[in-house]
Amino acid sequence: MSVVCHSHMLGLWHRFSENEKDFRPSRHPCYHLLMMTPTLDAADCTLLANLQRDGQVKLDRLAEETGLSVATVQRRLTRLRRNGVITGTVAVLDPAALGQAMTFVVSVELERERPDQIDGFARTACAEPQVQQCHYVTGEGDFVLICVARDMADFEALTRRLFFDQPNVRRFRTSVVMTSYKRTLDVPTDGPSIDR
Repeated sequence: MSVVCHSHMLGLWHRFSENEKDFRPSRHPCYHLLMMTPTLDAADCTLLANLQRDGQVKLDRLAEETGLSVATVQRRLTRLRRNGVITGTVAVLDPAALGQAMTFVVSVELERERPDQIDGFARTACAEPQVQQCHYVTGEGDFVLICVARDMADFEALTRRLFFDQPNVRRFRTSVVMTSYKRTLDVPTDGPSIDR
């Protein structure tokens, strides 16, 4: 991260804190960008790549892939979890198999963007089981949501809960997903934080 970008984000941080009585750094939109990215070596990346492919991969298999001992692999995984590099291990489900056959991409624009109002909408969206992803974004809208629903009637009911019943939502725009060519949360494991 360059000094200019870092300074700019610190300025945003201070302006945010001035408007927030109960200011907590972790709530700031730039918090994760301001945190130091942990340095990963090639063995860490091999572990992460294998875990992204199969969250239930055995320790002895990871040891074989990395050339490390099982005990060392365990220590590294503990460190990666403690540092927030690994944030969870989940089962990936097919929405259609659970009756959630439709996917929607929704751009949401708020009336006002005070920190408490941003937090309020984010809490509402994140508490909704049909919202798979909730992103606070730059550009025309304020949030982008990825939602699933059984059908259009089910999605209409969702929009009433999320948007029409929320006085701070100015408008929302919906795109219906016709075909999903890729659906993943995988992250490249060969980024600039790698220590070669």
